[in-house]
Amino acid sequence: QEIKQRIEKYNAKVTNCLLMKLNEDGTYTGFIKVHLKLRRPVTVPAGIRPQSIYDALKEVNLADMTDKRTSFYLPLDAIKQLHISSTTTVSEVIQGLLKKFMVVDNPQKFALFKEMRKDGQVLFQKLPLTEYPLYLRLLAGPDTDVLSFVLKENETGEVEWDAFSIPELQNFLMILDKEEKDKIQQVHRKYERFKQRLQQTL
Repeated sequence: QEIKQRIEKYNAKVTNCLLMKLNEDGTYTGFIKVHLKLRRPVTVPAGIRPQSIYDALKEVNLADMTDKRTSFYLPLDAIKQLHISSTTTVSEVIQGLLKKFMVVDNPQKFALFKEMRKDGQVLFQKLPLTEYPLYLRLLAGPDTDVLSFVLKENETGEVEWDAFSIPELQNFLMILDKEEKDKIQQVHRKYERFKQRLQQTL
């Protein structure tokens, strides 16, 4: 009864068609939006066409059709809408997102965060794999300014590096080397400008 009342209250605030629906068994379904904020490239099958509706309905896994792999950057801050159940866990949401984008990287490389705004600040909190995102959405209401979900790299030290292949690890090293060089150039430019201002003052 409490869940039913919460769903009715939630649906009354919805300004689009993304309503929650209560099932006879007490579970409920609804929609969540996940912001993809990935700073590093992901690994996908090379030369594979995008997944069609037919493939999704037949549960065809295009990634299994080739052993060739390539890496690319997903669009920064892309948003993916998912229709899930109250029994869908964070772990299943991550796996579902990776499948939709045909990402073949180990799911342990990624983590789902909840983003909240409080006193003008943006706060991120990593969600445990057993958490239920739709229940959090129900409690917070439909306003994404109050609560939103974000997929980011798992950088808390919990990544099992042994699970990655040699090409993936080499790719990480190349990315880190580039980031390091970019950072060094930024520091050089900063102090070069500072030096020029000092010389002008003298």
